Amino acid sequence: MNWNRREFLGLAAGAALAQDKPLRVGFIGVGNRGTGLLRTTLSLGTIEVPAVCDINEAHLERALGMVEKAGRKRPESYGLRGVDDWKRLVERDDLDAIVNAGPWELHTPMSVATMKSGKYAATEVPAATTIEECWELVRVSEETGKPCMMLENVCYFRNALMVLNLIRQGVLGEVIHCEGGYQHDVRGAFIARPGRGTPGEITWRGMHAATKNGNIYPTHPIGPIGWWLDINRGDRFTYMTSMSSKSRGLRHYVEKRHGKDHHNAKRDYAMGDVNVSLIRSENGATVTLYHDTVLPRPYDLILRVQGTEGIYSGTLDKIYLEDRSPKPHEWEDPEAYYKQYEHPLWRDLEQKARQHGHGGADYITLHQFYKAVRQGTQTPIDVYDTAVWSAIMPLSIQSVAQRSAPVDFPDFTRGNWKTRPPVPITGA
Repeated sequence: MNWNRREFLGLAAGAALAQDKPLRVGFIGVGNRGTGLLRTTLSLGTIEVPAVCDINEAHLERALGMVEKAGRKRPESYGLRGVDDWKRLVERDDLDAIVNAGPWELHTPMSVATMKSGKYAATEVPAATTIEECWELVRVSEETGKPCMMLENVCYFRNALMVLNLIRQGVLGEVIHCEGGYQHDVRGAFIARPGRGTPGEITWRGMHAATKNGNIYPTHPIGPIGWWLDINRGDRFTYMTSMSSKSRGLRHYVEKRHGKDHHNAKRDYAMGDVNVSLIRSENGATVTLYHDTVLPRPYDLILRVQGTEGIYSGTLDKIYLEDRSPKPHEWEDPEAYYKQYEHPLWRDLEQKARQHGHGGADYITLHQFYKAVRQGTQTPIDVYDTAVWSAIMPLSIQSVAQRSAPVDFPDFTRGNWKTRPPVPITGA
């Protein structure tokens, strides 16, 4: 980001503050995901949590008790006055950052309010659901000088970081094509299960699947792929096309569990069961992106990258390098490459990280966010990454609605992608 003098001074002031006292972080949304982020935050050293917000009293009490059990002062609570009570938390003047894990449609309003109040914003994925919201995040971050980081933890998976280092070292040659997908059976998150609402009813997350047709959850695979391709940092996504299959999975799921007469077994669901999108970059790289969440299947993000010297497959966790692998045209185990090209972040933080969610990626993601807050620097996933990765949802929906017509990506950097440096390979 090209900071002006006022923005730079704002970040410098943040750095001075961080040197003097523990970080003070507020949390909005402490359901399943927010609670996990809070638990990890409390393990990250000198961080205080003065305020927590949730409209669910049980979730709120659980979070308050968790902070107390960790030896911190009981936070002030927000949320029980109504759905807008989070705004009172944002207005506090004793917070350095706010972590937002509320519903998708509130991610942008909460992040915007956080930055306008002079605080660092961290938001769960996706950070925005419309192109207008993506632009709003960029505009407010530029105007306030406050970073907004989407907490895309797949960027910090061990294999994703190792591949990033392989690419930077030239091991895979010039990157030509990447493939990724959110391929994860989350029907139980779309249709309520016993103990999590009224069984058979559509959840808040399921309503997105019921009303939108496209790739509605693209950031997990596109985050690491965006880093591999230096998107916003030497290259940019230019256009995409998207196609969805027919929709059968959710209706079938409700029928099997609640009978054919259940009202949600009779309704239509907008989202096709499998969505496939193709993306092309300015420099000619291509990406195949899948969204596959409502059919029975094992978890698989794919995370495949092909270059002029070889290929890595995340599905197999195997690698093949021409003139280097033992046998021509045969996969080899990547363990030797993990040892040689382990990303310094993973090497430095592995022992502590592995105790936390998503194989340690949650720990490293939050560690990197809080490091930026403490030092008053830009976040590694910046507002431009946050915007372009989130933009795939609305662009995909637009393309599907237009018989898979190509749709253009906005240039959120306004041309600065040509000169912005790549994400650095550094340790903790």
